[in-house]
Amino acid sequence: MAGGSVGYSRSSGSRTVVRVVVAGDRGTGKSSLIAAAASESFQENVPSVLPPTRLPADFFPDHVPVTLIDTSSSLENRGKLNEELKRADAIVLTYACDQPLTLSHLSSHWLHELRRLEVKVPVIIVGCKLDLRDENNQMSLEQVMSPIMQKFREIETCIECSAATMIQVPEAFYYAQKAVLHPTSPLFDQENQCLRERCARALRRIFVLCDHDMDGALNDVELNEFQVKCFNAPLQPAEIVGVKRVVHEKIPAGVNQLGLTLTGFLFLHALFIEKGRIETTWAVLRKFGYDDYLKLRDDFLPVPSKRAPDQSVELTSEAVEFLSGVFRLFDTDNDGALQPTDLDELFCTAPESPWDGAPYKDAAERTARGDISLNAFLSQWALMTALDPHRSLANLVYIGYGGDPASALRITRRRSVDRKKQRTERNVFQCFVFGPRSAGKSSLLNSLLGRPLSKINSATGEHYAANVVDQHGGCKRTLLLREIPEDGVKKFLSNREFLAACDVAVFVYDRC
Repeated sequence: MAGGSVGYSRSSGSRTVVRVVVAGDRGTGKSSLIAAAASESFQENVPSVLPPTRLPADFFPDHVPVTLIDTSSSLENRGKLNEELKRADAIVLTYACDQPLTLSHLSSHWLHELRRLEVKVPVIIVGCKLDLRDENNQMSLEQVMSPIMQKFREIETCIECSAATMIQVPEAFYYAQKAVLHPTSPLFDQENQCLRERCARALRRIFVLCDHDMDGALNDVELNEFQVKCFNAPLQPAEIVGVKRVVHEKIPAGVNQLGLTLTGFLFLHALFIEKGRIETTWAVLRKFGYDDYLKLRDDFLPVPSKRAPDQSVELTSEAVEFLSGVFRLFDTDNDGALQPTDLDELFCTAPESPWDGAPYKDAAERTARGDISLNAFLSQWALMTALDPHRSLANLVYIGYGGDPASALRITRRRSVDRKKQRTERNVFQCFVFGPRSAGKSSLLNSLLGRPLSKINSATGEHYAANVVDQHGGCKRTLLLREIPEDGVKKFLSNREFLAACDVAVFVYDRC
């Protein structure tokens, strides 16, 4: 499970250019560094401030061009400098190796200034004029920078270079580009030295997708298929043995007789990141459709678009069948209900549980201990699909929907056509509940969910309730009740598209 940086040239996200701003004290070598990188040679006479300089797409392996922005540190240009810093994708802060004060000024001024300006982008510290450093000063870069990097976690890396001798000049900007295209922060918690939860969840989904025989481990064949999919190159048998040996030496539970376990898979990616090979993990994530925020990209989620406001989005029979199967799979005690811990496990391959917050948290029927039945489970999915089809489809894919994503959702026929034909093919209906405050709107919603009076939510605001309703002849339909707050009625009624989503309206009043 490895690959050189050249292998990631097509996996750098959607960016078309990286904008790197170079800042630092006067005389630290900013302009000379830029000129040397662009011309690949040392330039004797360099202007005090260079115009924007572009490194072409083929300059670095990721094939994304880099625009270098030189800046002046003079007081009269402070406003322009601040604007450039705010527009940066990454910042290179320079100091001069032969001027110790410029190094101390990074922590006493420049890094604090970036925080004051709320500039939250990767920072690369570059020591220039390495050829001029006092030979009596033998402190290593790690010794000098470690305390600063502990205090300022936004620093991605540090490097020393010399424009005069062309030592590590391109590397300074390669690290800046890499920090933008393959950022560390979304994947790894530097302070606690562990994978971030959202990263671990994404990698867990990838592991499950690659574990074709579902035995909880990646065997040699599955490991090789994974490698070919992500890096277009097979693993040799000796390499597979080597990978498993490294994992087993560090974490014995990472390998068993069947192959590489999830524990080992996650350990490997944490190891890649710790060793500075974060592009390896990003290549894997992007191959499986993830964006920079560790959510599935839109091109992996073909959500159908409504042509008219009175159309709605529903789950297809294929999606409902899949969800019913998932429910049975996680209902390990076969009692016809999922416990909260079962739901947590079900959504452990999603960025987060989609039902933990409004409007889904209290929208489905639950038992006294918080369990959810199959009907309530499917009703919750129906609600999410009606309100946010993109979110619904994404979570279907996160939890393992293996069919064509385009086959999971369908657009209903226009309601006006249904009226003409006097029949409908809809399975989900939205009912808007209107009425003054304390008239019983929340009571109506809670009655659909079988909640006792003591559990009624009397708080003001918009609420939903979703449940399956039995019809004559054994037919089942899903009813979505939406409570319309009294102070929002005028706004809602003036919005024709909002009203178009309403299949039926209920007006509640207080008889007392």
